[in-house]
Amino acid sequence: MLFDLPLSELRAYKPQREEPPDFDAFWTQTLADARSFPLSATFDRIDAGLATIDVFDLTFAGFGGQPIKGWFLAPHDLAASPYATDGRLPCLVEYIGYGGGRGRPVDWLLPPSAGFAHLVMDLRGQGSTWRAGDTPDIDAGSLNGHHPGYATRGITDPETYYYRRLITDAVRAVEAARANPLVDTGRIAVTGGSQGGGQALAVAGLVPDLLIAMPDVPFMCHWRRATEITDADPYHEIVRYSRIHRDQVDRVFRTLSYFDGVNFAARAKSPALFSVALMDQICPPSTVFAAFNHYAGPKEIEVYPFNGHENGESIQAERKMRRLAAAQPGNGRS
Repeated sequence: MLFDLPLSELRAYKPQREEPPDFDAFWTQTLADARSFPLSATFDRIDAGLATIDVFDLTFAGFGGQPIKGWFLAPHDLAASPYATDGRLPCLVEYIGYGGGRGRPVDWLLPPSAGFAHLVMDLRGQGSTWRAGDTPDIDAGSLNGHHPGYATRGITDPETYYYRRLITDAVRAVEAARANPLVDTGRIAVTGGSQGGGQALAVAGLVPDLLIAMPDVPFMCHWRRATEITDADPYHEIVRYSRIHRDQVDRVFRTLSYFDGVNFAARAKSPALFSVALMDQICPPSTVFAAFNHYAGPKEIEVYPFNGHENGESIQAERKMRRLAAAQPGNGRS
């Protein structure tokens, strides 16, 4: 059902941002700390049984210098890609939805089949819900009690919050893509759905020179409203945590303000293609439009009126490939 605001109101919905005064300083220091460790990106070729796509097992140093896994895929014949320039390709960095992991290389064939390099970042501590992962969350054992899931892990302090580590990993994944000699460092795009869309949006706010950001139904946006209008997880994990820790509600939402996609959107200048589904009770449409309407760069949004969290699925995937192709130099768009 259509449970949120009407589309006409969603297009104008631009709530006041709840932003801590040290937001920029927090992220500047967080990323500086991560960059004090060598990136140490390694790309080990593996045989995935694919004749037209080369696959590499990726490892790089994320938050705290901790090893993060991923996949890197590229067309085997670079000359066959219409986007190759001087032997280098544009690269789409992709982030994964809540509970997932990097899975297997065959899960990620669309972008390299379309002629792009493709880096898929694994999720620390996740990967046992709907697709397998291979990266532990090394810091998790020392944190406060949390509701089952990831949304409340370390939530009493922005320094210890889970998404500080995950977003830092996501920025370092872009740096890992740029470290690969097959990649044109000036042509990096980011994408992801749900939690992956929230990561893509955060990276757009922290990395200034992306080719395009393509967040689908992004999670981690307008936290306060999300917790008030949906009973669906992951947002409802925060409700259940706050129900028990009644004396920590202000502290919880202070922490979340450092990780709100609305605040990252206000800093993002790269072109963006969002998507939203009006029957999505997991990432409610008003939370997506809050980020979209605050987004500071050139932007478009695809609206799926009768879909839930599945969003546009293959139709949206095709639209993103076309939009990424159109963003290439010489195509008249940026």
